[in-house]
Amino acid sequence: MLRVRCLRGGSRGAEAVHYIGSRLGRTFTGWVQRTFQSTQAATASSRNSCAADDKATEPLPKDCPVSSYNEWDPLEEVIVGRAENACVPPFTVEVKANTYEKYWSFYQKHGGHYFPKDHLKKAVAEIEEMCNILKMEGVTVRRPDPIDWSLKYKTPDFESTGLYSAMPRDILIVVGNEIIEAPMAWRARFFEYRAYRSIIKDYFHRGAKWTTAPKPTMADELYDQAYPIHSVEDRHKLAAQGKFVTTEFEPCFDAADFIRAGRDIFAQRSQVTNYLGIEWMRRHLAPDYRVHIISFKDPNPMHIDATFNIIGPGLVLSNPDRPCHQIDLFKKAGWTIITPPIPVIPDDHPLWMSSKWLSMNVLMLDEKRVMVDANEVPIQKMFEKLDGVSLLLPRLEGNGAISAHRNLCLLGSGNSPASAS
Repeated sequence: MLRVRCLRGGSRGAEAVHYIGSRLGRTFTGWVQRTFQSTQAATASSRNSCAADDKATEPLPKDCPVSSYNEWDPLEEVIVGRAENACVPPFTVEVKANTYEKYWSFYQKHGGHYFPKDHLKKAVAEIEEMCNILKMEGVTVRRPDPIDWSLKYKTPDFESTGLYSAMPRDILIVVGNEIIEAPMAWRARFFEYRAYRSIIKDYFHRGAKWTTAPKPTMADELYDQAYPIHSVEDRHKLAAQGKFVTTEFEPCFDAADFIRAGRDIFAQRSQVTNYLGIEWMRRHLAPDYRVHIISFKDPNPMHIDATFNIIGPGLVLSNPDRPCHQIDLFKKAGWTIITPPIPVIPDDHPLWMSSKWLSMNVLMLDEKRVMVDANEVPIQKMFEKLDGVSLLLPRLEGNGAISAHRNLCLLGSGNSPASAS
């Protein structure tokens, strides 16, 4: 099942996290001091000739196309991924740690080659249907550039082929008016940012901020090469011990391990996001935003929004199979915790790198409109019981070719965040 996620523009929702902000994580009290240096020109004529270059940068325009602070305010513009030319990643240690043993033979056989044609065809058709629904709902849709992900590349530390550009949510996060490119953790995703550069440059020219997190070398030291994983039982034991395939050799993170609620951003340590990566985000966003670490009883953590999905002000879908260890803090803060129903996707569906809980990874177009898979009737009924929520039901007959966690990342709306402090 191909599932979607997005970052939506807007301002509301931080009030409910005031208590969380006082209880979770550190609040940075300092600020980054900025200094500006200039050199004296040798002559008056040279000063005049350089006057245009010396002019201070204009503040961000009021009509900046990027402004997003939470996961539920009105969706105005979105990047929708592409499944074209998607490739099976080589079966490296970090891929093995994020997939279940029944699929290992698939990766060993097809790594470096395209996903099966019939699956890709279905995925492309489903994403197009999603785009059409979004456009009909008044959302502007942008798409990444097509790229041949089968091409092999080599750095001083590794060589690999690519994966896809099906999931902008994995690699891009919008915080306020800033687009942040995540460094990623899979070698197959090292150059994935290339598919989005033309779009991001356009937003930058129109006034958005643009930051690229430090790119990891992805050298062997970033991974536990002897990660002792052979079964589901191994996964549970390792997760309970806080052991992951990624080490703390250098910062790494996927954007999809972060979820936003106004001035407060929640993150999880996972197979693809390490503590150094979370700390980089903390320091980069301080003092305007607070990044809090939350954790779950999850045998294979990788991306947060099929586990803990904030769908409204103080309103969260919490996976019953992966309970949040800090859930009492949210309850005391007045949050409403909703337990989504068991997904209906059949056991024999080829979920190569995902779980059935993609069903709860829904797309909020605003507080009253939600996009839900037409096949997932139980979660539709759950939303129908919520006051005033309208359902948008794309019928994903093929249930997705690549079983992606998410493939949307919003860039849009022009509002401001409410303060959580």
